[in-house]
Amino acid sequence: MHVARILVVYLKRAGGQSQYSALLAAQTEADSESFSELERWMVEHLTSDLSVDALANRVHMSPRNFARVYAAKRGRTPAKAVEAIRVDAARRRLEETDGRIESIAEGCGFSNEEQMRCAFLRILRIPPRDYRRRFSSTAMRGLVVQRDAGSRRLKSLTRL
Repeated sequence: MHVARILVVYLKRAGGQSQYSALLAAQTEADSESFSELERWMVEHLTSDLSVDALANRVHMSPRNFARVYAAKRGRTPAKAVEAIRVDAARRRLEETDGRIESIAEGCGFSNEEQMRCAFLRILRIPPRDYRRRFSSTAMRGLVVQRDAGSRRLKSLTRL
């Protein structure tokens, strides 16, 4: 994990955009790899039942013991981890796709758009619509660049 963290280089993004992955942060902060497999499974099954009972069952532990041990090893409750992983997935989809926010919310395991909005505000301190407007890779599409005649200087940017 240490080598992977060294090799991954993120571009500095404007506007205070989060520079990390919730899954990678959880794995690097932990002193063991005991829940890494479970967290990878969670990322791949965002719409599945990710309750404490269901997660405890996957790792063959009682719900109470699982919640206690997970919080001790990862530094946050299983519910906070699930929320962070879902927000991270939604954040990437908002950046990379033009899908409807409601569809993205459902695809990331949120019960509705409002639940995702509240989670975004808690974790990123910005609503999903504003996040997309600010950080989407598609935000620059539809802009027309006008240059001064015979010059390389940028004259203006206008929306199509």
